[in-house]
Amino acid sequence: MIKIYFNDEMKIVPIGTMVLDLIEPNHKTDYMVCQIDSQIKELRYILTERNNNMHIKLIGLDNIEAGKAYEATLRYIIAMAFYNLYKGVNIRFSYNVSRSIFCQIKTPNFHLSRATDKIIEEVKRIIDADLPIERITITIDEAKKIYQDYNHLDKLEILKYRPENMVHLYKCDNYYDYMHSYMLPSTGCIKNYSIRPYSPGIIIQYPRYELNAEIPEFIEESTYGRTLKNAFLWSSKAKLQTISDINHKIEQNNVVDFIQMCEAKHNTMLARLGNFIEEDIANIRLIAIAGPSSSGKTTFCNRLRIELLSRGINPVTISMDDYYLEKETISKIQKVPVSQLDLEHINCLDIELFNKDLFELINGEEVTLPKFNFVTGKREVGKTIRVEPNSPIIIEGIHALNEKLTSSIPKHQKYKIYISPQAQINIDDHSPLNTTDLRLIRRIVRDMKYRNSPAAATINMWQSVRNGEFKWIYPNQEGANFVFNSELSYELCVLRTKALPALREIKSTDSEYLVANRLIKYLKYFRPIEDESIIPCNSLLKEFIGGSCFKL
Repeated sequence: MIKIYFNDEMKIVPIGTMVLDLIEPNHKTDYMVCQIDSQIKELRYILTERNNNMHIKLIGLDNIEAGKAYEATLRYIIAMAFYNLYKGVNIRFSYNVSRSIFCQIKTPNFHLSRATDKIIEEVKRIIDADLPIERITITIDEAKKIYQDYNHLDKLEILKYRPENMVHLYKCDNYYDYMHSYMLPSTGCIKNYSIRPYSPGIIIQYPRYELNAEIPEFIEESTYGRTLKNAFLWSSKAKLQTISDINHKIEQNNVVDFIQMCEAKHNTMLARLGNFIEEDIANIRLIAIAGPSSSGKTTFCNRLRIELLSRGINPVTISMDDYYLEKETISKIQKVPVSQLDLEHINCLDIELFNKDLFELINGEEVTLPKFNFVTGKREVGKTIRVEPNSPIIIEGIHALNEKLTSSIPKHQKYKIYISPQAQINIDDHSPLNTTDLRLIRRIVRDMKYRNSPAAATINMWQSVRNGEFKWIYPNQEGANFVFNSELSYELCVLRTKALPALREIKSTDSEYLVANRLIKYLKYFRPIEDESIIPCNSLLKEFIGGSCFKL
């Protein structure tokens, strides 16, 4: 017998007890995973002597780790449905617009339109059957045999880069698969989801932790969707759709070509963007740039400025940070103490002055700009400027695409750019990489380089950053005229050399271990690129690893 604290209630239970068996029958589907001290465990986890005196907390869908397990389990069930009905058909999952998953058929000449209803019915049958999903541990050779039998050649490839000799797989009925994630205990735990046709595949929606376990309304984001499609087409043509594909480029000893090919993609996008702006420069007076944290906005602004200079266009950059209000003023506006301020709220900016200055500059007047001193927290007098008629103003920041911030400028005089890394890279066909994790890894490396901040500190504040993005950035992204995909397919090979050691320093007893462990699980598969001298000095990646030719 061992003593545990189950949801803060002390219990004496036999060794070998499954956590799932401690949950009351009518609440078994309320929880997805559990947390034992600082580690996430599945509900089928078996308690042993080492769990004596440990705290076990059940986790529902209001938690990010539970949400990831739910989403992975739903992918597992859909893959299982395809296997049950169409054994020779290969599918690929990727993240898509409106926080959904897109399922694409890889097998040529398979008509999904005739099969969608059958897939939906089979998914429902599997869920209704409430089949147990069991984690098994086998050797790599045993895993290879299973993947060969299932024709999962992509999963065979990734096994080559697994440093451990043993492999975890999940078995449900007679189906085996692995989603590189924790899983729910049974198929019946999936209670809420949506599957429907979405050319050329199917779209899958599921409850989101940030929406209190609700499925978001599906919003057709055509601009953003085209960017994802272009990213997929490029990765397909460049043969960079999986981690194995990326590793093959390094193994073929053409790392320089690989890096330059990815950088050329950015150059092409910048040239296309420059064309659009040049064609309408008679109207464009304001270029507004926004994107979530660690998208590479600073380097992008510099490169766009140079792109425009090469076309005889001389842009002027204005910092939105200089329009911050003093904290005492913000406190009165938000009606909360200074210690509780939401410093990402749009009302932290002097919107009235910002609009006034923009209006006067665009109309040829001389303006003395403010300068915010972040050391003293006070606004000071800045430089005095005048903008020439053919010089657009560039602004960049979290609220740059918000119409409220630039309401004095007619819409036809504004060109809005949304920037974010939109990776269409998978661990394998059933396990897409999350672009939010990519940005977090960038932020970890940058904070260590420039702020002497450990990985744990960055992870600890990341959810607060995400909350601000959902509130202030994502609602305005579809209004953009251009979406710049700042992903570089080689970057995780570089970032892993700095991020992995830092993440491994986080102890299993630390609260940040949950996220660190998740990042380690897929970073370890990438082959490293250690020679940073072969990365161009104007690369967006240099913003995070250092060595940029721009003043950042």
